[in-house]
Amino acid sequence: MFIIKSLEEVEDLVLGATVMGTGGGGSPVEGFNMLKELIEKGLEIKVVDVDELSEDSIIVSPYYVGTIAPTAKVKKPIKIANSIGEAFRVMSRILGKMISAAIATELGGGNTAVAILIATELGIPIVDGDLLGRAAPELHQNTVHIFDIPMYPSVLVTPTGNIVVVERYADIDDYESIARYLSVLSGRFVAVVDTPLTIGDAKRVIVRNTISLCLRVGRAVREARDSGGDPVKAIADTLGGWRVFEGIVAEYSWRDEGGFLVGETCVKGTGRWEGKVLRTWIKNEHLMAWINGQPIAMAPDLIIFTRDDGEPITNTVLSVGNKVNVVVAKAPDIWRSSRGLELFGPKHFGFDYSYTPVEELVKRFGL
Repeated sequence: MFIIKSLEEVEDLVLGATVMGTGGGGSPVEGFNMLKELIEKGLEIKVVDVDELSEDSIIVSPYYVGTIAPTAKVKKPIKIANSIGEAFRVMSRILGKMISAAIATELGGGNTAVAILIATELGIPIVDGDLLGRAAPELHQNTVHIFDIPMYPSVLVTPTGNIVVVERYADIDDYESIARYLSVLSGRFVAVVDTPLTIGDAKRVIVRNTISLCLRVGRAVREARDSGGDPVKAIADTLGGWRVFEGIVAEYSWRDEGGFLVGETCVKGTGRWEGKVLRTWIKNEHLMAWINGQPIAMAPDLIIFTRDDGEPITNTVLSVGNKVNVVVAKAPDIWRSSRGLELFGPKHFGFDYSYTPVEELVKRFGL
C-alpha cells in the first residue's frame, strides 16, 4: 500500500489520468478539486495492490455515465447532491456486506478521481489498477466482458432523483442503453456503482498498477517542465509511445449523439510535419487517427492530444486554433485479444479495418 497525501501528488495523478483519458475520462478540473478537498480535510488516499486485500473482500466500481458534450445541461432540479455516494450506499445494502475497496472503471481526469473520492470518504482503499487501462466511451469496454463476468447487480442514480437497481441485464448492449438513457434523461450524467468483484475475479480482470502509472506520467511531465526538458517527450517515453504529429487544429466538429460526443478533428502539420494533415475520429475519446489518409493509430491503442507543456487536452475544451502535439501508445495487451478487439477494435466502431498494432503503424511512417 502507498498513500497519496500531498497536492503535488494529486496534481501528478490527475494530469497522468487525463493523459490516459485520450480526450475523455471526465473533467480534470473537477477531478483535481475533488481530490484537493480530500487533502485539505486531512484525509489520506490509500492505494492498495489487489494482492494485499483479504480473500473474502468485495470490490466495486463507482463512475459516471454520460455525455461530455459541452452544451449538455441538467434540465431538472437537483434532488440528490451526492448521487455517486447514494449509489454506493444502495449497493452496500443490496450486497448485505461491507465493501472492502473501490476500483476505477477507467482512467481519466474526472472518472478516476470519482472512484478515489468515494473510497477515501468511506475510509476504504482504492485499488492500484482499473478495469480498462485507459478511457473509452461505452460500457462494452470493460475487462470483465472478456472473462464473461457480469457487471450486475448495478445501482444507477441521477442527480434529478432517479434511483434504479439493475438486478440483471439481458446483454451489455441493453445495459449500455439503460445507463445512457438515464444519463440523457437527467440532462448530463448518471452515477453508477456496479461490478461487485470477489478477489478471485478481481485478480483476473484488473489492469494492474495503473494508478501508479498515472502518477509516473504526471511526475514525468512536472519534472520535465521544472528542468526545461520536453514534457511531451516525457509522456511518450513514460508510456513507451511515440510523438507522431504536431500542428494546429484547423477543424473540429462534434455532435451529441445519444449521449456521446461524436466528432472529428483535422490538424494541419507544423515544423517537420508541415504539409501533412492528421485527422481523428472521436466518440468521447480519440479512437482512430490518420496522417494523410493512412492510419497511424486505431482503437484500442491510445491517441493523446497535448499542449507543448505536456498538458493533456480533453475534447470538451479542444478548439480550432489550438496548437497540439499528438502522442500514441500501446493499449494493455488484454485488449489485443480476439474478444478484446470485438469489444474495442476498429470494427466495433464501424470502421472496415483489421486491427493493426500502433507499433507497426508507426514503423510504416518511419517514426
